[in-house]
Amino acid sequence: MTVHADQAVEVVTLASRPELAPLLDGFDGAWPEFMRWDPMGALYYAVVEEAYPEFALLALDPERPDRALACAFSVPLAWGEDPLPAGGWDRMIQRASLDRTLGTTPTMVSALEICVQPDLRGRGLSAVMLAEMRANTARLGFDTLVAPVRPSGKHAFPDVPMEEYARRVRADGLPEDPWLRTHVRAGGVIEGVAPRSMVVSGSLEEWRGWTGLPFDTTGPVEVPGALAPVHCDVAQDHAVYVEANVWVRHRAG
Repeated sequence: MTVHADQAVEVVTLASRPELAPLLDGFDGAWPEFMRWDPMGALYYAVVEEAYPEFALLALDPERPDRALACAFSVPLAWGEDPLPAGGWDRMIQRASLDRTLGTTPTMVSALEICVQPDLRGRGLSAVMLAEMRANTARLGFDTLVAPVRPSGKHAFPDVPMEEYARRVRADGLPEDPWLRTHVRAGGVIEGVAPRSMVVSGSLEEWRGWTGLPFDTTGPVEVPGALAPVHCDVAQDHAVYVEANVWVRHRAG
């Protein structure tokens, strides 16, 4: 299927079309396998259908009803502190889960994920989904959308600190990174870095299964798709990946 950003794409919420929930699992190969093992993720994704369906978006494929072109997830939470938390993605899920348990009234929305089918990337769908997420945030009565952004080009520079990478700009002043550039073009403002936004830890056997790499030497290991090296400790039979993300703030609407 040929999809371009200027095409009209039908985007619906899971709340309006709950029967489409199985399509959320139809994005094989969209993310590196190790990213599925951040333990905080289950606090959101395990309950999204019942707890946050109005914050889950799907772009429908008119030619294939068995899949979605793209999906987008966000979560409501109460946050009034500045700056935004160093814990990034993990912290937003944790706070939203606590707020839901305690019945705290949310004050803002945090993006969690925008995912496009691997065969449709580079055609502007991510910008479409970002616009839809901003509009959906406003429809739900919020004026602020924040995003712990995972820069799409950072994996090519795993040894460059995120603070340095996020500051890289082109001659026109826009971010060098394509995904950060999309956010800024949409009106987002880069506010800083979340240095421990996602944390994935596991045994060396688990990491071998997730990556196909030997993990047999203590020290940093470069893993395809990772934004920073994974720290491997052979003596302790353990490896840890700590990913920094970039905080971007949007006005909803």
